[in-house]
Amino acid sequence: MFLEIPVNHHDNLGWIEVITGSMFSGKTEELIRRLKRAQFARQKVEIFKPAVDNRYDEKKVVSHDANAIPSIVVQRASDILKHVDTNQIQVVGIDEAQFFDDEIVDVVNELADSGLRVIVAGLDMDFRGKPFGPMPYLMAIAEYVTKVHAICVETGNLAHYSYRKTASEDLVLVGEKDVYVPLSRAAFVKKMKNKKIEK
Repeated sequence: MFLEIPVNHHDNLGWIEVITGSMFSGKTEELIRRLKRAQFARQKVEIFKPAVDNRYDEKKVVSHDANAIPSIVVQRASDILKHVDTNQIQVVGIDEAQFFDDEIVDVVNELADSGLRVIVAGLDMDFRGKPFGPMPYLMAIAEYVTKVHAICVETGNLAHYSYRKTASEDLVLVGEKDVYVPLSRAAFVKKMKNKKIEK
C-alpha cells in the first residue's frame, strides 16, 4: 500500500486506514501484516479486538490462515483509550470493528488526531448484504480504504458478500465456514431469493 509522505511534518497528525471486505477475504491477514511491518520498523504498536470475537483465541488477533498477534480484548470502544498512551504508542490496530458500538468512530478519530496511525479491519456488510454497524462511518473518515475480496465458493468470481448458511436472524453470530460462505453478487442474490421462497 502506498502512503504519501507528508510535506509539512510540523502540521502532520495521524491517519486512519480501513481494511474491509467479506468474510474469508484476508482482512485480518492484511491487518497483521501491516502491524508486524510497523513492529519491524521499531514502532510501538497496540492491538485491540472486541470481546465477542473469541473464535480462535481469547487474547490474540488470529487470521483464518492461523497468523496471530497478541491483542488486548475490550468490551466497548471507549475502553481502547484507557490502554493507549499517545506518548508511547505510534500505531493502533483494531480488528473486527463492526462488532464495536458506534463510539468506535470517535475513538478512532481521537487516536488519529493525537498523531497515531490507526489501522482498522472489519466486515463492510452483514449477512443480509447491508452496511455493518460503524463500518460505513469508519470508511468515510479514513484517509485510506482497502477493500479486499474472497473468492465465491459457487462461481469462482470475486466474492463481496458473507452468506449465512444457518436460519438465525441474529445480527451478530460469530462463526466460520460452518456458518458463512463468501459469495459473488450473482450467487448471493440467487441464494437470498431462494431463502424467501422457502419461507
